[in-house]
Amino acid sequence: MGQAIEAVGDFLWTYILAVILLGGGIFLTIRLRFFQFRFFGHVMKETLGKIFDKTDRKGTITPFQAFTSALASTAGATNIVGVPVAIALGGPGALFWMWVVALIGMGTKYSEIMLGLKYREENKKGEWVGGPQYYIRKALGWKAMSIGFAFSLMLVIIPSTMVQSNSISTQVQGAFGWNTALVGVGVMVVVAALVFGGIKRIGKVTDKFIPFMVLTYVVICSIVILANVTELPAVFQLIFVHAFTPVSAAGGFAGAAFAQALRWGLARGLYSNEAGLGTAPIAHSAAMTDHPSRQSLWGIFSVFVDTIILCTLSGLAVLVTGAWLEVDPDNASSMIDVAFGTVFGGTFGAAFIAVFLMFFVVTTIGILVFYGEKQAEYLFGLKFAKVMRFVYIGAIFVGAIGGLQFVWRFLDLILFFVVIFNIIPVLFLHKEIRAVTDDYIERIIKGKGGDPKVRLWHEEPAKKKKASSND
Repeated sequence: MGQAIEAVGDFLWTYILAVILLGGGIFLTIRLRFFQFRFFGHVMKETLGKIFDKTDRKGTITPFQAFTSALASTAGATNIVGVPVAIALGGPGALFWMWVVALIGMGTKYSEIMLGLKYREENKKGEWVGGPQYYIRKALGWKAMSIGFAFSLMLVIIPSTMVQSNSISTQVQGAFGWNTALVGVGVMVVVAALVFGGIKRIGKVTDKFIPFMVLTYVVICSIVILANVTELPAVFQLIFVHAFTPVSAAGGFAGAAFAQALRWGLARGLYSNEAGLGTAPIAHSAAMTDHPSRQSLWGIFSVFVDTIILCTLSGLAVLVTGAWLEVDPDNASSMIDVAFGTVFGGTFGAAFIAVFLMFFVVTTIGILVFYGEKQAEYLFGLKFAKVMRFVYIGAIFVGAIGGLQFVWRFLDLILFFVVIFNIIPVLFLHKEIRAVTDDYIERIIKGKGGDPKVRLWHEEPAKKKKASSND
């Protein structure tokens, strides 16, 4: 039964979602007239250039806190484990296809965040909430699909939380010999302290920890790569050549065909940056902003950081050190440990990754719980959202000790529906995405007059929004 579920999930992600997400991303990029490329300099100026800027615009948390909160759910294990797995099964060429997915995914993530902000509401606690469930219902009138998205995401957070807590408990046990149950209890306590403070506390924690962890990882990877800098020309040749041609078996690497490079590069790229999944709009909808497109620029920046920077550094580290040839594909998750060990010593790699993942997993689970709560709030109200908070926190311990693993098998299956319920409405709303983007270009970037309907989106009376917050 379990193998059948995994086979179905693998088929759906490989042949259905990959096509829909990549095709949808290309379509949105064209409809946006390659916005993420044409205005990349403006994106950097409005994001990286304004990290420390204060704002009094409408919202619950700062633009940077919304960005780091969303980044917390994508950065971490997917960059450290996902990239080596893609290379182990698809060869060096898989990294090329991860880059392609990132460049296309920037348009998708920008689009869904923009819709989330345009149709966000103010809840009974005075917090701004939004996401696919809101724009599906309000923009398209598809109430059944909005419920389907919210219910699917609310459920999928349970196995997602289990997988995350298990990844850190097993990593810490391997590195330090700590009992998995104790690790589970520790993670539960820290996450509870985080999520009981709501999105404001999550934002205050992530805007400090996430930049620190990202910069630390960038420095460590860069040192490893620079120590093997003479290997870079050959590595880039491997990446570009084997993105389109097979690579033969060598060392512990079993070899890979073009289809495998394409399949694993696309799958891991999509899984890494979550473009099209619909989770990022939930975090970004709480941001202080004066225009849907302005905050959505952080979506483009997040894909750039997550895939173009972090995934690339992970890939280059395992390639320049030769770790991809030394480690058996079944143990691909330890490639980074081996790569780091070539420069810093064998024990450093495992210990560093364990500590690194520990910090990242805590923030990741924290934002996942927030995502789940917002779906419960949308479906059943604030009281039920608090009930689900305890369910998610309990799932941390169960996952840490490796319990209920049969539930994990449904993760990819439920995620399939989450993505479908989000990406189809986003594609149907392409005209609106284009109109809001054009307004931003004309009014903000070029300083000319824009569409009055778009301009006044954030000035709608709060009472109207509150009235429909629990429909």
